[in-house]
Amino acid sequence: MSQEIHDVLVIGEGVSGLTASHALATGGLKVATLEAQLFGGLVINVNELDPTPDERAVSGAEFAAELMQANADLGVTSIQEAVTGLGNAGDIKQAVTAGATYGARHLIVASGARLRKLGIPGEAEFEGRGVSQCADCDGPMYQNEEVVVVGGGDSALQEALVLARFCSKVHLVHHGDQFRAQRHFVEQIGANPTIATIWNATVEQIAGSRMVEKVCVKLGDGRVQDIACAGVFAYIGLAPNSEFLPAGITRDESGFVVTADTLETTMPGVWAIGAVRRSYSGMLRDAINEARRAAAAIQRRFT
Repeated sequence: MSQEIHDVLVIGEGVSGLTASHALATGGLKVATLEAQLFGGLVINVNELDPTPDERAVSGAEFAAELMQANADLGVTSIQEAVTGLGNAGDIKQAVTAGATYGARHLIVASGARLRKLGIPGEAEFEGRGVSQCADCDGPMYQNEEVVVVGGGDSALQEALVLARFCSKVHLVHHGDQFRAQRHFVEQIGANPTIATIWNATVEQIAGSRMVEKVCVKLGDGRVQDIACAGVFAYIGLAPNSEFLPAGITRDESGFVVTADTLETTMPGVWAIGAVRRSYSGMLRDAINEARRAAAAIQRRFT
């Protein structure tokens, strides 16, 4: 194990993890974060956060970069390694990576979640060749093309609106008969002539030759319809990044971490916040609030 013992280890450098680290370090605790990928998590590809933090217009990348810099200024150690497991050594919690084992008195799981896949034929085959999950990144590639967006929540509607800036037509496919999104997004979708909603429908297959050329959609009445398109963007919910957690930490049937109201898990001294946690609302402001609540609860354990 690494000789250095921290007060708190935070797994994940998304908004919740970075916010918790900042609050803990501001309180004088010795903190390190562990992240295998680029900092920022799911917000990194959002062109304009809505609702915005602190009532200001900012992109996800900018907001995450500000948090990362603020933590560096406070002396938070950033460890660029993937956590593969957790352990206990008496009062010390352990985060295990391929190269080392790191110890701390408390540990926060802020590993977030990833966008779910459709799990249909053609999805994996055309990844990067018409199948995408980042409209802000890839939207300009589809100038004057037709695309399909799958989903009915905030993310699907936001990304459809982004794609409508570039595309000649956006087909929004939703399995239900109404959206599960904020009213202002629903109103914008309804007012945008570039976006056509297909209700009570599911995408069954993605097809093409070298690139995506069409999707096969099953309609509510059982009919099957092909939609010619150059791109497919799916926003159908999240899958938690919780596979590395031990059996001692309770998760629900979907893998989301179960916590007490205090945000502590069933393993004492281990906390969970943000998108990896069951009952997380999905709102940025709640990720920030959970991070601050967990940090305050841990601070009290040191007093």
